[in-house]
Amino acid sequence: MSENITTTRTMTAWRQSRYGGPEIVSAERVDVPAPGDHDVLLRVRATSLNAADHHLLRGEPLLLRLGLGLRRPRNATRGIDVAATVVAVGARVTQFARGDEVMGELPGGGALAEFAVSPAARLVARPAGLDAVTAAALPLAGGTAWQALEAGAVADGQRVLVIGASGGVGTYTVQLAVLRGAEVWALTGARSEQLVAELGARRTFDYRVTDVDALPAATFDAVLDIAGTAPLRTLKALLRPGGTLVVVAGDGGRMLGPLGRMLRAVFVSIGGAGRRIRPLAAVAKPEVTRELASLAAAGRLRAVIERTFTLSEAREALAHIDAGRTVGKVVVDVDPFADQGRTGRRSTPEF
Repeated sequence: MSENITTTRTMTAWRQSRYGGPEIVSAERVDVPAPGDHDVLLRVRATSLNAADHHLLRGEPLLLRLGLGLRRPRNATRGIDVAATVVAVGARVTQFARGDEVMGELPGGGALAEFAVSPAARLVARPAGLDAVTAAALPLAGGTAWQALEAGAVADGQRVLVIGASGGVGTYTVQLAVLRGAEVWALTGARSEQLVAELGARRTFDYRVTDVDALPAATFDAVLDIAGTAPLRTLKALLRPGGTLVVVAGDGGRMLGPLGRMLRAVFVSIGGAGRRIRPLAAVAKPEVTRELASLAAAGRLRAVIERTFTLSEAREALAHIDAGRTVGKVVVDVDPFADQGRTGRRSTPEF
């Protein structure tokens, strides 16, 4: 891509000065951050928003604030997933160079901006055949789905139930389970049943019509609970002996959030013919992001993107996530022409 380079020391970033709803964020001109020795400075191409951004925006559950900031988040800019171009590297960074296309998860966020800093170790190279919008939609949700399947030991020939199959994590979970050779049953909303079937689910159920306890008992080798609303004992009864329930999410109230459900899962898991319950606290794993990117670039994994926003529409994108009921992913395309070979003037920081 040909471009005329100028220099800049400031950038646009969407920031919050306190906890609250999407209305509290605003676009501000701030200094471009400088990378540390082990960091890279990124020109953001795209970022996808997740439930984590909703929780960080509102500071809920309240327990989160002990680590993130009591009255306001220490990192004022949301956006964890990122696809970006490296524009500067720290003194000890050897795996990336200026101009490299990368993707990954930013610790604490920061991608709802023109530039962001990330530890180099959190990033992987973006495959040449993978566009930035798709790449940005993969890391957090896809990584959570991958780790849920690992926790459930999902393997070829097994029958798996995915509860909450139409969200970002759910759509990846269905596809990755099918790629492992599993037979997938899925509980989702009526408007998403056809989509989930197209992603590979053998059977789909509208959760408003079919209660979890109406499904046949002792039927599944693994139950992956992404919705987090059904009683744990009911879900445990759906497992075959030796099966595993993976608790990905849950509502534990404003104070504890999903942690409350995960703590209950520890007690419910005791006994029960070897039926296990495993709470999942997914973490960033660049090696998993690399695998997801490879699958997507090969056309074997689809990023279901419900809607794409521009950076100027970041508040609307956050409101869309905050409202819930998103099918698949929401992406903010910060530089919509980056993958189209656009020629023009683009500012690059000078250090």
